Amino acid sequence: MAPTKKRNVSSSKTTKQSVITPKIEISHKVGRILNNRTRANDVFDLLEFLQSDNEKHFKRAVMSCNKLFCTLLKKKDLYIGKLPEEEEALRGSYSAEEKYQIFMRHRYNSCVEILLDLLCHEVHDVWESSLCCLMKFATAEGQHPLEDLDWSEHYSFPRELIQRVVDRLLSKTVDNSMLISRFQEYLEMVDVSYYTMSSIRESFGQILDKNKGAVSPIYQYNVFTLMSNISVPSQESELTNFLVKQEAKHEDWKAAKLNEHKRVFERMWLGFLKYKLPSSMYKKVLVILHDSILPHMSKPALMIDFLTAAYDVGGAISLLALNGLFVLIHQHNLDYPDFYKKLYNLLEPSIFHVKYRARFFYLANLFLSSSHLPVYLVAAFIKRLARLALTAPPAAILIVLPFIYNLIRRHPSCRVLIHKPSTEDEPLEDPYAMEEEDPALCRALESSLWEVKTLQRHYHPDVSKAAMLINSPLSEQEQDISEVLEITAYELMEKDLKQPENKNIPLEFEKASQLLVGGGNVLGQHFCLN
Repeated sequence: MAPTKKRNVSSSKTTKQSVITPKIEISHKVGRILNNRTRANDVFDLLEFLQSDNEKHFKRAVMSCNKLFCTLLKKKDLYIGKLPEEEEALRGSYSAEEKYQIFMRHRYNSCVEILLDLLCHEVHDVWESSLCCLMKFATAEGQHPLEDLDWSEHYSFPRELIQRVVDRLLSKTVDNSMLISRFQEYLEMVDVSYYTMSSIRESFGQILDKNKGAVSPIYQYNVFTLMSNISVPSQESELTNFLVKQEAKHEDWKAAKLNEHKRVFERMWLGFLKYKLPSSMYKKVLVILHDSILPHMSKPALMIDFLTAAYDVGGAISLLALNGLFVLIHQHNLDYPDFYKKLYNLLEPSIFHVKYRARFFYLANLFLSSSHLPVYLVAAFIKRLARLALTAPPAAILIVLPFIYNLIRRHPSCRVLIHKPSTEDEPLEDPYAMEEEDPALCRALESSLWEVKTLQRHYHPDVSKAAMLINSPLSEQEQDISEVLEITAYELMEKDLKQPENKNIPLEFEKASQLLVGGGNVLGQHFCLN
């Protein structure tokens, strides 16, 4: 239900006490107001019902206000231009027609203000009805502007009303994710999307500058939610759905140009990302950056500073930054010094337990797919992964082993890690330095893949079977690791539990060739004699 707090919808001198009327009169009042200007004060009753505790009365009042003010806009019965104060209108030399228009324009503004306040209401039907009514007002204002525009330079669009709606969507205290989700329907309109992006940038720019970047997490979440719901068309021909169609010079309108959409979209995201964000927000941005932000920017290379800073943070944030860096490196020729050194240092035991494990190994596979990488670098990655596999869970090992085999297939020079000649005098210590951050100094080529040999005795049969592949020459055909990237411990357990009932259960690693040694021959002879 609508809030019980009553707003002052009249002027300072003019007051109107609401009279409780039957609900059927709410809709009848609109006709009386439109047909008889002497009944103009009945508009106060509509505004009063707009704040009613009775939800049915509220809904009727919303529909009545929508009909009333949209009709007044169409008939040009609302004052056009800079709106004077009501006291000034009463004292000034305005005609009776102008005084009526000024009066109704003030009532229209009061109605808009009430509906804006109701956008943060806890009842779904209340805020949804308020949003729909405001957007209908925006459509009517676009067709019948309330500003005295110079049509040779300006275009008709209710920018101020959209700005006020966006300001309420970006609440500092209320999670407006459901309201923003409902507003997404209007974001499909090209002009609404364009001016919403401009409004977002102006809104958070003022608030973040005023608070020196220290704002509530709820506000940041609302900003991100609204921004992530905005998409830019991929082609100019898709710019067809408009809330307000310009009668003249439509082709010259910025909202009708794809490049302008990309420019505003780019400035919006860059403006937001220049402020310090909590780690949770960093992750949300990086998850969608590569496919929902970079493709729609006019200059994706401007994201270099943000991505490199995120890549240097470490942990899950660095993992997620890989996607964006991959796009910039492969499609926009980004030169990132020490990229592979940083990627090498991301390989830690925690990599097997993070939410984004599959994405990391998919991208790492792409980055290490080039056959022009130096042998020492590839060997360092192979050796580090093998060492980490010793303490990794079975599901992760089943990713690491095919990954290692593929790297050896691409770089035959790394086979020295498998066929390592040994002597009796060879020390037992592994020369590989796991703690060394520079892959060029870790001495991986001097070592061997004894870790994979060790995994052949792993308790899980799938792991030991996968590790056995290294005993025979590897095929030239690479293994598709996408089949195992998403595998989980639960899936492995389910697979083991669903084994066929008639399958022979292995009791030993090697099948016994005879029952007994020595005495068995005697027993065999005894049985034969009998």
